[in-house]
Amino acid sequence: MAKKKFVFVTGGVSSSLGKGLAQASLAALLERRGIKINMLKMDPYINVDPGTMGPTQHGEVFVTDDGAETDLDLGHYERFTTLTLSRDSNFTTGQVYLQVIENERKGKYLGKTVQVVPHITDEIKRRIHRAAQDCDLLLSEIGGTVGDIESLPFLEAIRQFAQDVGPEHVVFVHLVLLPFIEAAGELKTKPAQHSVKELRSIGLFPNVVICRSDRPIGKETLDKIALFCTVPRDSVFACTDVGCIYEVPLSFYEQGFDAKINELLGIWSADPHMDDLRQVVHHFKHPTGKVKIGIVGKYTELIESYKSLHEALIHASLGLRLEMIPVYVDAGNLEDNRPDDALEGVLEKVDGVLVPGGFGERAVEGKMRAIGFAREKKIPYLGICLGMQLAIVEFMRNVCGKPKATSEEFGKGREQVIRYMKGQGREKDKGASMRLGAYGCQTKKGSLAWELYKKKDVSERHRHRLEVNNRYIEIMAKHGMIVSGINKEHNLVEIVELKDHPFFIGGQFHPEFKSKPHYPHPFFVGFIKACDRHRNG
Repeated sequence: MAKKKFVFVTGGVSSSLGKGLAQASLAALLERRGIKINMLKMDPYINVDPGTMGPTQHGEVFVTDDGAETDLDLGHYERFTTLTLSRDSNFTTGQVYLQVIENERKGKYLGKTVQVVPHITDEIKRRIHRAAQDCDLLLSEIGGTVGDIESLPFLEAIRQFAQDVGPEHVVFVHLVLLPFIEAAGELKTKPAQHSVKELRSIGLFPNVVICRSDRPIGKETLDKIALFCTVPRDSVFACTDVGCIYEVPLSFYEQGFDAKINELLGIWSADPHMDDLRQVVHHFKHPTGKVKIGIVGKYTELIESYKSLHEALIHASLGLRLEMIPVYVDAGNLEDNRPDDALEGVLEKVDGVLVPGGFGERAVEGKMRAIGFAREKKIPYLGICLGMQLAIVEFMRNVCGKPKATSEEFGKGREQVIRYMKGQGREKDKGASMRLGAYGCQTKKGSLAWELYKKKDVSERHRHRLEVNNRYIEIMAKHGMIVSGINKEHNLVEIVELKDHPFFIGGQFHPEFKSKPHYPHPFFVGFIKACDRHRNG
């Protein structure tokens, strides 16, 4: 492919339509055609990164191997492709303005007035080119909705970009919502028409329109979109709700979406191989059993807070032909002032308990009650990041005779079995200040961790600023909780587990970030297997 190609995905009418999922699905098809792709998410918010944003507002923070805190859509990109993305795969308005201001302070603009055009737009274009360095085709998504004031510099930048590289090398894909009006009994196209009109008014003319709906879209409706949005009929595609997100690329393939992109960009490639995706969808739709997983967290009002976690549990269940039924439990409802029957009424009905990562003291007592319940009742338990740390605190308090055991995050003056890492602390800036990205771990031969990984040296992604206080390792081991994974370079505890328990393990890292439908993470596979055994007695 002599000249690099670019696909830009925008959204209209409403946010949260699934632009990231649509782009990931297209990427899955193009990669299966043998095209060397890369992916980019541009976020219009002013935060420098999503690391300081509350999960209930923006969803989870996805972490790359090189330690970037990024948008959750990068999780979709990695799960649908073979890509391992980096900090070059996501940037925000905050990062762009910060760089431009730094350039101005250093005199790089030679005293010129710094403006949105050309300085901000040039910085956006520079970052797009950087993301495209090692690929033949770059798929880029602009977050938010056309019409938002925040996204205007990005839309102007990609308008200029198409002129810079040549419009024949660029395809603009616009995703719109077709709302169903109950009183009229039909899908309405007018919001989509206005969205395309808005896009065209700023100089962007979509080559492809994807129509998002919660129900099937008739031919007449798609014809109407093509007519009033001035888009060829064979460039209008439907994207309706599906039971399994891995059906989306199959639907796009059947409609010829990837073939149309190839045609518009002048790319010749082989047809994609779809058998692996069909198998994933078949296993999802035809399970031979089921497991019910209790996910005890404090961000349960927005399930997107645990997006990668949810998908990792599904990945592990698919390979075992099981239906994974998540039960999201608000840890605040399990606090000490609640009766025991409230705890048992929820958790005795699940086949496994999982406590995910998180920050802050709120609801940690409820999480520890859930951990203690799983430990005592021999229910399979998986602790991730904070979930591992709280498993240690609970064990120290209730088994090791250390009732004042706590984490330094929750206050000083008590026995801090969990403490801030060197250089960290409450006064530290929160943004990008943690141990972030991939670090090595060595598993202990003969342990559950060794059995799950089937190897000694592994690499996992981290996002934390507290660590296990090693002075308590010996007393933990004496009472039955062993360290089965360690980072030898920094002598940090990575994995702990209980010896006298069917399945009780915690990791300081986030295994969900490396799980894919065809390569489920060993932690989740072992956990789901244990839950299945527990369910079947």
